[in-house]
Amino acid sequence: MTLTPGNRLGPYEILAPIGAGGMGEVYRARDTKLDREVAIKVLPAALAQDPERLARFEREAKVLAALNHSNIAQIYGVEDRALVMELVPGESLKGPLPLETALNYAKQIADALEAAHEKGITHRDLKPANIMITPEGVVKVLDFGLAAVSFDPASGSADRPNSPTLTMQATQTGMLMGTAAYMSPEQAAGKPVDKRADIWSFGVVLWEMLTGKRLFDGETISHTLADVLRAPIDFDKLPRETPHAVRDLLKRCLDRDVKTRLRDIGEARVVISRVGREPEAPVSAAAATSSLGRLPWIAAGVLAVALGIALWAPWRSEKPVDRPLMRLDVYLGPDAIPGVDSSVAISPDGSRIVFPIQGPDGKPLLATRLLDQAASTPVPGTENGSYPFFSPDGQWIGFYADSKLKKVSLRGGAPVTLSDVSATVPGGASWGENGDIVASSGSLGGLQSIPASGGAPHAVTNLTKQEYTHLMPQVLPGGNAVLFTALGTSPSFDDANIEAVSLKTGAVKTLLSGGYFGRYLATNGSTGHLVYVHQGVLSAVAFDPVRLEIRGSPEQILEDVAGAATSPFDFSRNGTLVYHAGIAADQKWPVVWMDSALRWLWTRARARRSLSMTGSGARCPGSPSLGM
Repeated sequence: MTLTPGNRLGPYEILAPIGAGGMGEVYRARDTKLDREVAIKVLPAALAQDPERLARFEREAKVLAALNHSNIAQIYGVEDRALVMELVPGESLKGPLPLETALNYAKQIADALEAAHEKGITHRDLKPANIMITPEGVVKVLDFGLAAVSFDPASGSADRPNSPTLTMQATQTGMLMGTAAYMSPEQAAGKPVDKRADIWSFGVVLWEMLTGKRLFDGETISHTLADVLRAPIDFDKLPRETPHAVRDLLKRCLDRDVKTRLRDIGEARVVISRVGREPEAPVSAAAATSSLGRLPWIAAGVLAVALGIALWAPWRSEKPVDRPLMRLDVYLGPDAIPGVDSSVAISPDGSRIVFPIQGPDGKPLLATRLLDQAASTPVPGTENGSYPFFSPDGQWIGFYADSKLKKVSLRGGAPVTLSDVSATVPGGASWGENGDIVASSGSLGGLQSIPASGGAPHAVTNLTKQEYTHLMPQVLPGGNAVLFTALGTSPSFDDANIEAVSLKTGAVKTLLSGGYFGRYLATNGSTGHLVYVHQGVLSAVAFDPVRLEIRGSPEQILEDVAGAATSPFDFSRNGTLVYHAGIAADQKWPVVWMDSALRWLWTRARARRSLSMTGSGARCPGSPSLGM
């Protein structure tokens, strides 16, 4: 049946058509009983008389009803040959994506497939068009159980990447089901398929997320199918920064021999979860130099100097590898705001920083800068923004503005207000992997937890009589505890402790006295170090984030960190450090950006070596600068 806006289907009022395919027409509708918007997929009248199509339609309803998972679009009910489903906001998956974002999405896709496979359900048509990304960065896999129109693979379609699903009766040998560019070789050959066909498609989708290019993109559908069956896969075309574990995973997923292909998508989820938590193979100095040479702003007078040799697994060994620390000075521009208000955050993948600048109207405004950009880019809608922080996938920036906690997507769009904050001077926030943001309420306040989608905050910590405020939170991996700085009875960082609070029990534990801005950095799987500042010195000490225990004695690793900045430094997950350099109080503080910094600095502290750091640049005297 064809519906128009205003039509009713039971309690559902049709608002607008969304799209159409061989298996149905999809409409946006309003549930008048629950006052929410839904998606309704209606079986076309011409096909409703076909017992096979009707059976497949009913099968989809049962399949979707059996899949109750946060990364799978849900079914709400069936109404007169129509499926009532979750209306998923956002846009279809597209590449290329930053490594951190691609792996985050890939893990969510693997979670969805794993839930389906555990119920004996194979998707058979996984592709970017069937994967939606919500504004909050949540993956939703669509169209489980969907069968589409018959199609002649010999014809040349102009829309090859989204070519229709090929023929019905997919369980019969000799019949094809799946989109040509993403189907497995056994699908392309018309052989029976199982969950390993989804694993192949997962590999193709991950490839596209990393490279931005389709792995198989023939001139016609027939050419594409031939490439799926026989074309060699050049894994050297993956981005250079792709971790070895991810390369190996792709090779297992894209094995044409189904018997040796990765057998369980859960294994892919585990591999992706471990990326960044376990040591990577060393990168040669030649490769680092080659990458460095591509930076467009080197010609502007920026000098890269190899300062020392990092150690492989430096926390446990003194054995060096051929990987230099890099520190580059670059000019941030005349609008960059100096001093304590210039809180700088670095994205989880280490490719981008965000910092405040002076806007055209004189108001503060947040700006971002990619490592390979020659200039910063203002972020619209962030007027009066301060103390920015990134979402775990690096696609959102959270910030304080006008006594509110807000977020804005780096893809564009208006900022979203998450909650009111009482403090006129905010104290930082951290976006946890579980989707909650832990934020400081500023002077004379404790920490609060706020859903990343917005909502009422609830208290995480309360002040004692001996405390002035709780600041600078960091949600630890796993989302079970939070590091924070507790100032004593006076608002002085000399009177501060680094503490941790359990989000399960609410118990608070003092980890260190006489330090502030504690940050956890994973350095060897599930273990790592607590890095903090005391009197302008950056120090590190071994730390167990599960037991919340300090192990061993702290070591000083860097001596020129600004002691008065509320957010003096930040780390990416791969160990890239950005920090405020401490110089004379009447000068503007520069910002230093250093690659793999903590490993090298720790090595220097352990070995007590003295290496000189030099840098030049087209820097205006007294202006903020960036170094790496």
